[in-house]
Amino acid sequence: MNILVPIDGSESSLNALKAAVAMIGGRSDVGLRVVTVQPPIASGNVKRFISAEILDEYYQDEGNKSLEAARELLRDASAPVSFEVLVGSVAETIVDDARQHSCGHIVMGTRGLGRISGLLLGSVATKVLSLTDLPVTLVK
Repeated sequence: MNILVPIDGSESSLNALKAAVAMIGGRSDVGLRVVTVQPPIASGNVKRFISAEILDEYYQDEGNKSLEAARELLRDASAPVSFEVLVGSVAETIVDDARQHSCGHIVMGTRGLGRISGLLLGSVATKVLSLTDLPVTLVK
């Protein structure tokens, strides 16, 4: 079984990663799939002026920045860990990736780095809850 942990670089997402590690304990039969999802910035007009290769490089660079702290946190993890930068609609991409990689659980932060503040539960977390039938653990 794998546990999917979406990371955006926020304190809440890193707390979710720590919680997922604690859930696993010392088990080596449970893996961690750590992903960051970059929302597409390319509209039709942008694509006319910026090549697909440059956009892909941008997404990878931004994604790797978001994953830096997670990589550091998991440097000595005993569980199998995979990292990936994804591009797409954030909540839908998280749910689709969990399905595609046979994840049995999603552990995520309640609040990310979005622009809207003051909400009890972030919009991505709310949407993930509505889109998946997997167990979801939300961490502040």
